[in-house]
Amino acid sequence: MSTPSIACIGIIGKHDNPLHIALFPPHDTHPSTHLEFSFLLNASLDIFDARSRDRNRVDQDLGMLQAVDERLSIWGWQTGTGTRFAIVVDAWGRSGERGSGSETTGSRRAVADGDVKGAFKALQTAYIRLLQNPFYVPDEHTPMAVASGKGKGGKITSKGFIGEVKRIGEVWKPGAAV
Repeated sequence: MSTPSIACIGIIGKHDNPLHIALFPPHDTHPSTHLEFSFLLNASLDIFDARSRDRNRVDQDLGMLQAVDERLSIWGWQTGTGTRFAIVVDAWGRSGERGSGSETTGSRRAVADGDVKGAFKALQTAYIRLLQNPFYVPDEHTPMAVASGKGKGGKITSKGFIGEVKRIGEVWKPGAAV
């Protein structure tokens, strides 16, 4: 039985600018996968916008945004400040193989709505800790600040934050606390 795993975690700024993209095995070994996942995350922004306009939504968890294919699905979370977290879940797991049986025989565990919530909460905690760092200025990462030469670049470079995102992506299992 293959256990689903995280293939990619994307942190997207309130101006739809990618702040951090982390890839996990087996997707981190191919040279073109960073670009492919960047496109997937970019394609999910319209769904983020549509779901965030829902006035009946009381939770930051936006659920599954889209199923890319039978293997990959994109899940979303939006903070109160408009920063978006996207997690791409690989249903085939870290091995990258379909597994020994078919879905109808129950050889693969399906990812339910609440299964990714623990990873999102851990990501939000890591992001809040990053914002509490007096040396991190979030306004330096906006596209306008970068274009005017006042920003330091569009990517988060904090080693502590990057390490925590990596840890979350590596230890996550469906339904488990991270």
